[in-house]
Amino acid sequence: MIHYHSVNTLAWNNVPVEHLTPLFSRQVIHTGSMTIARLVLKKGAVVPVHSHHNEQVSMVESGRLRFVVDGAEVLVGPGEVIELNPHLPHGVDVLEDAVVMDLFTPPREDWIRGDDAYLRGAGERKI
Repeated sequence: MIHYHSVNTLAWNNVPVEHLTPLFSRQVIHTGSMTIARLVLKKGAVVPVHSHHNEQVSMVESGRLRFVVDGAEVLVGPGEVIELNPHLPHGVDVLEDAVVMDLFTPPREDWIRGDDAYLRGAGERKI
């Protein structure tokens, strides 16, 4: 039998939307051990190559993304999941309008601090 000491229920429609660029918005929930992000990405958006100490799992609900992972291209589409190990350089080109769920562990302390300028300046390029 599982005993829960605390249970929280959240609805995405109650989580504030951050508009990082005209092509990139996100909603974020931070827990004690992870960060959960719902991303809405428009075709042409770019997340520059970066790395972090967090393990990342990205689940594509709709659309198509091109990840560049340590120099190699990986295409990810609807219903597909990509796992990124900590410290692995990666970036993303959004090939089609997309909705993506990202899970990070441990929590994204840089996002909590607001130290995410690499995303807020994320540009666009012709795909």
